[in-house]
Amino acid sequence: MTKNEPLRTAQIGENIAVPRHVAIIMDGNGRWAAARGLPRGEGHRRGVEALRRTVRAAGDLGIGFVTIFSFSAENWSRPPSEVRELMALLRRFIRHDLADLHRNGVRVRVIGERENLDPDIRRLLDEAEELTKENDKLVLVVAFNYGARQEIARAAQRVAAAVAAGDLAASAVTADKLASYLDAPDLPDPDLIIRTSGEQRLSNFLLWQAAYSELVFVPTYWPDFDRAALESAITEYRRRERRFGGLVVRTGS
Repeated sequence: MTKNEPLRTAQIGENIAVPRHVAIIMDGNGRWAAARGLPRGEGHRRGVEALRRTVRAAGDLGIGFVTIFSFSAENWSRPPSEVRELMALLRRFIRHDLADLHRNGVRVRVIGERENLDPDIRRLLDEAEELTKENDKLVLVVAFNYGARQEIARAAQRVAAAVAAGDLAASAVTADKLASYLDAPDLPDPDLIIRTSGEQRLSNFLLWQAAYSELVFVPTYWPDFDRAALESAITEYRRRERRFGGLVVRTGS
């Protein structure tokens, strides 16, 4: 598949076009818990349930790629107890859900900085990618220890090293060439980026890849996100006219 492949179609009441690649900023776990008088950890646990629902719904709808912002490079500044809880949830998700993802044809990809992660976390991420690498129903891209500025800086470092080594001429460094040094250059850019909880910003998520993405901000806290919320966001996406700097490209059927 190429980055410019046409949108796939799926059933949402009628045959309509769905975005090929949906990226999600899963926001609002803590506020969901606070609104119910529960500890923040319970919000994160319910957020994992929402992730399961969303991946299942995306597969049913024929979406080819789902990227989730699971843990940002800035999240390390949270209280140590919350970071430990998030790491424990990641471990449990991979250990308990990986077999189910694999059985359902989901391929797991991971983007973000891995060098300084705990060895057991790195092994789990590597295991998830290795086990599912031949699957082709849905690609689940996990942005873990990820920041878009950091990703672009890593790409620039790789380009600089290639130029210094004489493998790349400075005059050959174009936008497309720089993009080829990003964490996962083979993935298509997201057509639609959804952020839950009502916040309206990207928060250092896929800044390069989001250049022409449609952004949909929904008031729902992430633990309450479900198939109906996903379909609603896709319906809003279909109302948009995508120009890519030129002529109108309609997203509807």
